[in-house]
Amino acid sequence: MAEENPINKLLAFIKTRVSLTEQDIILIEDSFEPVWFPKNRIIEEQDEVPKYIYYIISGYLRLFHYNDHGDEVTSHINCPPGFITSYSSFINQNKSAENLECITESELLRTTKKDLDMLTQESIAMKDFSISVFQQSIEYNENRSKELATLTAEQRYRKLMDTFPDILQNVPIAYIASFLGMKPESLSRIRRKVAG
Repeated sequence: MAEENPINKLLAFIKTRVSLTEQDIILIEDSFEPVWFPKNRIIEEQDEVPKYIYYIISGYLRLFHYNDHGDEVTSHINCPPGFITSYSSFINQNKSAENLECITESELLRTTKKDLDMLTQESIAMKDFSISVFQQSIEYNENRSKELATLTAEQRYRKLMDTFPDILQNVPIAYIASFLGMKPESLSRIRRKVAG
């Protein structure tokens, strides 16, 4: 059986939110290119303007930066179906404070800001879809800030376990701990307690 064209997965995801015409589909197919990266590959670097927004077909990716002590801080972990980039830096085309790294082998579709702008100008459906994706990103970041401020470490871990159980199987514990705002040893303790 032939491998499914990755663009079909993106189209199916878009169609869960908006209706697409044949013309929309042609524009989308022309705007996204498939790429594959090995694990641990940094595909967008901090202090650079993000070149692409990525749609994840398969794999796990993270955004991270270095704190004042030189430690990596994971701010975002994403898996399919979803988009990932340093959103505000991509939209404004200014330098990002974060690196984007493939945690695992990753099959992605990517588009540039120029192509995305063209797509949203030519297609009302894609304009609506893009707005919903960016609104969701803002909402996610607001909720995440609130959770880091108000939930205990164990509550944050349990919420991740309930919402994205696959992340726990596929992402190194050090990244998960950093994402949840704790040290790896604290996370190990919590995991033992939850498992017990």
